Amino acid sequence: MFKKILVPIDMQEPASADKALAMAVEEAQHHKASLHVMTVLPGFGMPIVASYFPPDAMKRAVQDTKKELQEYVAKKVPAEVSVTFAVTEGTPYERILEEAQKIKADLIVLHSHLRKHLNRVLLGSCAQRVVEHAHCSVTVLRDN
Repeated sequence: MFKKILVPIDMQEPASADKALAMAVEEAQHHKASLHVMTVLPGFGMPIVASYFPPDAMKRAVQDTKKELQEYVAKKVPAEVSVTFAVTEGTPYERILEEAQKIKADLIVLHSHLRKHLNRVLLGSCAQRVVEHAHCSVTVLRDN
């Protein structure tokens, strides 16, 4: 049923995605699907923000983050599961939705952080927006 599974991981808190990645691996193995793991860097692209960093700072940040992401995944995903990677920059839910469209994902598996703010109690703002706007199925795992 699933051929391409997208797993967004917050590299500031990669352990928070352990359950989501484990579930995605199970689904990938069951359906013989491929995993596409991604992370989103904060908005360096804004001119005011970019002016405070050297011109190649974003390129280095993407390279370093991709290496960290690959190392994290290598510890968690069996070698027989096909995995591709993406590091993007911007607003997390927007980039997740764009990546899902780009790779034609059948399923997005993500973790929702529990926050104390009232507007995030039910699901989490990023996860909520992904669920509302995704073109494919979305599985959201929460902390217990």
